[in-house]
Amino acid sequence: MSTAVDDLGAQLIAAEGAHLAHNYHPLPVVAARAEGVWVTDVEGKRYLDLLSAYSALNFGHGHPAILAAAREQLDRLTLTSRAFHNDKLGPFATALAQLCGKDLVLPMNTGAEAVETGIKVARAWGYRTKGIAADAATIIVATGNFHGRTTTIVGFSDDPTAHDDFGPYAPGFVHVPYGDADAIAAAIDENTAAVLLEPIQGEAGVVVPPEGFLRRVREICTENDVLFIADEIQSGLGRVGETFACDREGVVPDVYLLGKALGGGILPVSAVVANEDVLGVIRPGEHGSTFGGNPLAAAVGLRVVEMLASGEFQTRAKALGAHLEQNLRTLVGQGVTAVRIAGLWAGVDIDPAVGTGREIAEKLLARGVLVKDTHGQTIRIAPPLTIRATELDWAVEQLKHVLAA
Repeated sequence: MSTAVDDLGAQLIAAEGAHLAHNYHPLPVVAARAEGVWVTDVEGKRYLDLLSAYSALNFGHGHPAILAAAREQLDRLTLTSRAFHNDKLGPFATALAQLCGKDLVLPMNTGAEAVETGIKVARAWGYRTKGIAADAATIIVATGNFHGRTTTIVGFSDDPTAHDDFGPYAPGFVHVPYGDADAIAAAIDENTAAVLLEPIQGEAGVVVPPEGFLRRVREICTENDVLFIADEIQSGLGRVGETFACDREGVVPDVYLLGKALGGGILPVSAVVANEDVLGVIRPGEHGSTFGGNPLAAAVGLRVVEMLASGEFQTRAKALGAHLEQNLRTLVGQGVTAVRIAGLWAGVDIDPAVGTGREIAEKLLARGVLVKDTHGQTIRIAPPLTIRATELDWAVEQLKHVLAA
């Protein structure tokens, strides 16, 4: 491999360092191409992608069906704004509402926008339907949450890196321990409009709540006339072996917040999905987005929903997740202190004696495996749902080598 090629990666990283704000600390690899579950860097080295852009690439890089939908739409119409109708938005909203078993869809772009929209909807519902006094509505949130990085959202984060030095923060949020349904019940009062939860906390390290927690939250919200808002932006759309993580307990929230995989790894697509009696409280002019619901996004989102409707990807995630779990559990006590897994989504806690999560991620990078660390000692594994069992086995072997070294 030539020195010129070797230097290209370093040059590109240096250019980023000189001219990009330093709000990320990426692993030292410069991707140039990708297909399926494999990424190729500017030097020609291939890597197995076990991150999937935080589950935005559930269907892998460049899935042919998704690319075909995007290419066809690129040649027809890409943007109108919501000032006009377009011929793709209606079919997309219909299909997504059916997938969720709900009436209405409010399309946005990023996951954080979906969360912000959900907060606005919950407050409007609280005032206009439940009858909460003006400006008194509260929303119950969980410790360890990660819902995005807008100023409202980081205001109710308890992660110092996300939260500190960005105040003053919006009031109206009440914290309870994640996984504690009794604490939610105790926190509800006449001003509670909603409970906002991740069914599985991703950024926290793939933290799975106790069995029955989501069912009990559903019961508590129903009993107290409070909305249950499920942030399924990372956990939803096939990742955990079900269409939604809430499906693992047979629970249907009042509001789904969706994103990431909804854009098929092509462009940002997010949505709030709920019934008419909830989402119908928003009136024309009260909320919107120039790009939300654009025809290109709708065409891609429709293809994603069609692919999920078959159940193929959910089935693959469940079966391959069981296979991955069996392999990862053998590492406990061999450099791993704990494994948490739901479908093809795992949090692996690294023994401090063998290194930090970042150090293990860097060593895996050197062996051709892409993962990302979180909260010091944890690495997250979330491969595309198109991965093969043999590829998972190879990745676990690389982790074994790194831990043994």
